Amino acid sequence: MTATMTATRTAKIPTSLRRRLRPLYVGLALQGMLLWLPVEKLFMTQIGFTAASVGLVAAAYAVVTPILEVPTGILADRWSRRGLLIVSAVALMTCSLVGGLSHHVLLYLVSALILGAYFATYSGTVESIVYDAVVEETGGSDAYPARIGRVRLVESVALVTSSLAGGWLAALTSPRLTYFLSVPFAALAVVAYLRFAEPRLHKAGERVPLRDHIAVTYRTITRRGCVLPLIILGALTSLTLQVIFEFGPLWLVALAAPAVLFGPYWASLVSTGGLGGLLVGKIRLTEPKSVLVVVALMLAASVVLNTSGWVVAVIGAQVILALLIGIVGIHVGAVLHDAVPSAIRAGVASGTGTISWIGFLPFALTFGWVTKEYGVHASGWMITAATVTVGGLLLRMSLRQPAVAVGAERPAPAPIPAAVPAPIPAPIPVAVPAPVPAPIPAAVPC
Repeated sequence: MTATMTATRTAKIPTSLRRRLRPLYVGLALQGMLLWLPVEKLFMTQIGFTAASVGLVAAAYAVVTPILEVPTGILADRWSRRGLLIVSAVALMTCSLVGGLSHHVLLYLVSALILGAYFATYSGTVESIVYDAVVEETGGSDAYPARIGRVRLVESVALVTSSLAGGWLAALTSPRLTYFLSVPFAALAVVAYLRFAEPRLHKAGERVPLRDHIAVTYRTITRRGCVLPLIILGALTSLTLQVIFEFGPLWLVALAAPAVLFGPYWASLVSTGGLGGLLVGKIRLTEPKSVLVVVALMLAASVVLNTSGWVVAVIGAQVILALLIGIVGIHVGAVLHDAVPSAIRAGVASGTGTISWIGFLPFALTFGWVTKEYGVHASGWMITAATVTVGGLLLRMSLRQPAVAVGAERPAPAPIPAAVPAPIPAPIPVAVPAPVPAPIPAAVPC
């Protein structure tokens, strides 16, 4: 096992893969330049939002996103994943423009609905593109954790840069201007995506009717032994992260932190994505001992968040918690991508997002109400409860899962028996030395 893990972590990334992914990195960096994000809650309070209405807006895009998640994932599998990334950039441009034009809650709610469409088109698409590009260029998935870690690094560097710049611009001018200045960055992202050579792995096999494609995707999400627990755990990590990012700034508002602190705070928080991408290969989440340490740190951070009145301690707790939850999410996502064929990969990944958003809707409404009635430190115990659930499921997975590195070669599983008359498509062949990972069988020990 140790030799396998070492080989996986130190495998050399081919130059062709680095070159191929470069335009994607540029596009993601440009799309991540959301100058309004660090001061969003500040801007919302300026135009009349309360803690309860902040939760209402979060719930609004939490309604749109799960409705669109799986359909857009299936569209990415059948049409173009690069095309869907372009659609996501256009949605982000529109969201920023409408947000900047908002002078009251209702119009900003429209911006939030468009943001939901952006999340739906972006979620699952990037991971699927990177995974298929790795397989096409290397013949296996060993390099996927490192490449998706690089994607998270690029995203976080862009968000850190935009957070610092956005906080500075908002202090010099106004939070509203940061919305308008974010629009051209999303437009340039479209240009970068057009220069990216999209992997064709998901189109290499025989095209099946849409009805059969939907049926196979649905069965994969709901009935495939080990896959469903992975989807649930992935959804819970996404939900917990979303809550931290969505409501985390409310702690600073409650503690009367100065406006100038919001930029560095948000920069620290969004940097956890890139740092987690770099650390995920060094933390063995297949081993119960490592999982216990990670879970203990997560719980400790969540408790500090709920009990401390010191701004620096609250920021540190949020950063540590977001970092560790993010590492768990990357690990679970890699295992999930290993478990499904390319033809339905984006749809299944989007299904994870759908479950996450469905859970986030009541969570956001309840969180907003508890914050209004009892304060943000009381509602923070909801984050602790979510963290406990994530830690328990992760520990269960590490105890039941074979100790194999993420992305390492696995025995070829048997095909899944179809539960409907339409046959499940066979794993898609590609012109690479190693075969595409086969679908996971109906009963695999987790």
